[in-house]
Amino acid sequence: MAQNTNKRIALIQMSCEPSTEANLDKAATRVHEAARAGANIICLPELFRAQYFCQREEHALFDTAESIPGPSTERLSAIVREENVVVIASLFERRAPGLYHNTAAILDPTATAKDNITGIYRKMHIPDDPLYYEKFYFTPGDLGFKAMNTSQGHIGTLVCWDQWYRPPSAEPTPSSTPPPSAGTRPKKPSTAKLSTPLGRPCSAPTPSPTVSSSEPSTA
Repeated sequence: MAQNTNKRIALIQMSCEPSTEANLDKAATRVHEAARAGANIICLPELFRAQYFCQREEHALFDTAESIPGPSTERLSAIVREENVVVIASLFERRAPGLYHNTAAILDPTATAKDNITGIYRKMHIPDDPLYYEKFYFTPGDLGFKAMNTSQGHIGTLVCWDQWYRPPSAEPTPSSTPPPSAGTRPKKPSTAKLSTPLGRPCSAPTPSPTVSSSEPSTA
């Protein structure tokens, strides 16, 4: 009998609140639900641990960043092993003091690295527009576009604006998965909603996230 190579991909949509810990709890629940509904590959929204904070430039928000591996990958890796699924988790990465990225971590139950991380992709194209002040927070990625071999097939991950700049030389992949967060620019920031194709709607402006990680800030 021929092996079934079809894969089911779940794109998580979830609202977010100021508490980063509450958002991680909700993401963990949604991953469990998607896995038990038959998904093989599960993609979380861009920067799912917080409401979209790049609508303003605020140094205190660097406190929400974390290392990779870190608290989020540790929590999600346990679910990846339990449910035998691949998870794409978009995180605000603190790579080093003063060096931060918008990073997607790919977790695979067969990966032997810490937290089952089979690879990471750092967003390379960083916008800087009203309500999208991402250059204040993120250094452009330095890893290039690549396909990562997982137990569910090759996966190429882009983040939001990257999808308009993917070069022809990028490695081919059966599954190219961008977790975007950008939407139309609201005319009235106090009331408008930002549309999130794969994730959460977030009001503009949003309150400051409540930092729940025990890791010290280095910003």
